[in-house]
Amino acid sequence: MPALVQATPAGAPLAARLVLASASPRRAELLERAGFRFVRRVGPCDETPREGEHPVALARRLASAKADAVATPDAVVLGADTVVWQPDDLVPLGKPDDERQARALLTKLVGGMHHVTTAFALTGAVPCEVHDVTTMVWMRTPGADEIEAYLAGDEWRDKAGGYGIQGVAAAFVTRIEGSYTAVVGLPLAEVVMRLRALGCVTGG
Repeated sequence: MPALVQATPAGAPLAARLVLASASPRRAELLERAGFRFVRRVGPCDETPREGEHPVALARRLASAKADAVATPDAVVLGADTVVWQPDDLVPLGKPDDERQARALLTKLVGGMHHVTTAFALTGAVPCEVHDVTTMVWMRTPGADEIEAYLAGDEWRDKAGGYGIQGVAAAFVTRIEGSYTAVVGLPLAEVVMRLRALGCVTGG
């Protein structure tokens, strides 16, 4: 059974029936800041990449799978997935399991440019649709002491590529081209546009 994080008020209007299929506090915060009321439900999802799967295809598939896992016919269900990748090898850089992996990921990313793709899927009370937004991120080469200090802070945990642009790692980022909120975890402008088009309104 999906985990219910917050209860939907009884008799809530259809426009307020929005389900976020994510446990990410960052995605929830972005939706809240945009003024949406929603509940959060998380279902099972195998996030293992398929052999030869392009990072964008992976993000789209997982966003759809997360939404499908908690789909309900009486609400618009929003699922999302973020994948960090480098265009020269097309290998998805997942979430590190430990500090050693986090160090290896960060070492690959600093001193160059990488892509961050966040896909989002909408399903449930509406026909299924999937969208993706890719942002280019450039990082400087920090000193070894900076990297070790970052790793010691544990901010790398549960983050694709081992970093969150909204946190301490922002000091490594020199430039982005595209959606900042997509790097955080949800391309907010695109999501809001689609939610409003589907009848989900803010407030209430």
